[in-house]
Order: sequence, then structure tokens, then C-alpha cells
Amino acid sequence: MENLQVGRARLTWLRGGVTFLDGGAMFGVVPKPLWSKKYPSNNNNQIELRTDPILVEIDNRNYLIDTGIGAGKLSDKQIRNFGVIEQSYIENALAQIELTPDDIDAVLMTHLHFDHACGLTKKNGDSLTSVFQNAIIYTSSIEWKEMQKPNIRSSNTYWENNWVPIVDQVHVFDKEIEITPGLKMIHTGGHSNGHSILVFEEGNECFIHMADIMPTHAHQNKLWALAYDDYPVTSVHEKEKWMKYGYDKQAWYTFYHDAYYRAIQFNKNGEIKNLVERTRYTDRN
Repeated sequence: MENLQVGRARLTWLRGGVTFLDGGAMFGVVPKPLWSKKYPSNNNNQIELRTDPILVEIDNRNYLIDTGIGAGKLSDKQIRNFGVIEQSYIENALAQIELTPDDIDAVLMTHLHFDHACGLTKKNGDSLTSVFQNAIIYTSSIEWKEMQKPNIRSSNTYWENNWVPIVDQVHVFDKEIEITPGLKMIHTGGHSNGHSILVFEEGNECFIHMADIMPTHAHQNKLWALAYDDYPVTSVHEKEKWMKYGYDKQAWYTFYHDAYYRAIQFNKNGEIKNLVERTRYTDRN
């Protein structure tokens, strides 16, 4: 598992699953000859996307950014349609660093689409239960409302089995919330109406988790928005704002979906200064 130290925050990427989605959808109106130079596709025009939660350890507290695609919850049709070749190994990954799901103090949900939220619950006989039973689950108030009452477009990605078992653990916020000194969740909208990012700052050190406003390193261009975005113009404006903010601070940008890089630090000109590559596992352990 890959790690990154930013100030007093230690980040560890867990194994939350793998999907293959249509590259055109992931890059919206951007022509394939442009995006394919930055992110490869297979013969079916699909690109590999991780769904890997990030464990953030700060001051002996354990925070989890999103939860992966889950295990044993998808139908054969869903596995085929979403190109799922690997489901979650969260418990195994936590065990490797001598933790269990019960050791997670808070889960920070950037949004509640199925590929981020399926790992919140698991099957227990004929019912579903919470995976992180001791955790507070943070999300924006807008996102939580839409999760419970999705519209005709969002009903395909907000699933009842991902929220009913954890309803008593959820803590919502409006514009922003400081989870612990230095670490904030900030509502942006864009990808979904309730989408949020995370920003950690300590002195001159900073990381920004843009979630699905910049799901991979190839989405650095502020104009490259997803066809999946409910409000793409908002995504563009928010990306422009937070990329400028991060460039000025030479921040690290962390990724949940990127199959090639876990994090990239950009300089003031938006050029790569440092990076953390993802280990290409060949096993399924």
C-alpha cells in the first residue's frame, strides 16, 4: 500500500475495487485524441478506474475518505455494466496495518454515488449492516437529502441499501466543516449537487482531495469535466478556484479513482513537482 506524509497527516491508500468505464463519458466533450494521450483506454474505449479509499491518520485518529465499491453487493449485470474486475479488500488492507473497520473514527464522504458509498454497508445474512460501526459519517446536507430522495437522473447511482443501515451515524454540514484542526470538508457541488472536497493545511504543507471534480491526473485541465457531472459548469469553476489555490501553495492533489498515480504535487505553474505512483498489483489477495 502506498503512503504519503503531509504535515502531521499520514495518508494510506486501501484497495476498494476496480471499474472500467467509458472513456468518453469520463472526459465529456473532450475529443479522444486529446484525452487518450494522458490516460489510456482498452479496445472497448474503457478506462481503468480505481475506487480506493484513503486512510488519513491525524493525531491518533483514523479518518477514511470514501469507502470503495463494496464486496458481494453488486449483481452480475452491474458487474458487467460497470466493468468491475475487483471488489473491495478494505478489511484485509486495514488488517495489514493492524486496524479493523471498528478503528475508523470518521468516514468523510465526498459524495454518495454507488462507487464511493457501496463500502458503507455489507451483507449480514439476509440484511445489511454498517461496516464502520464506530464512525461518524460526514457528508453535505444537500448530498444526504438527494441520497434519500434521488431524482430521475440520480436514482441509478443513489442506492437505498447504501444509506438505510447507516442513517443514525450520519452528520451533515452546509458550506464547510472542520473535521479536526487543519482538515476541512468543503461543499462544491458540480459532479453532484452535494459534492464536497477535502483540504488539509498545516503551515506550508497542504493536500487537496478534489474527489470527482478531478478524478484522475488526466483531468487537471480546468475545462475537462465529466459527462457524469450533474452541473459541469460548476465543476469547471470550482476546479479553476481550487487548482489556483493549490498551485499557490504547491499542494499535493490526491486521487481516489486514478489507476496510475495516488497523488501529485504541483508547483506554482501547475507543473509536476513530486508524485506517488500506484503499485500495479498482479494478485487478488
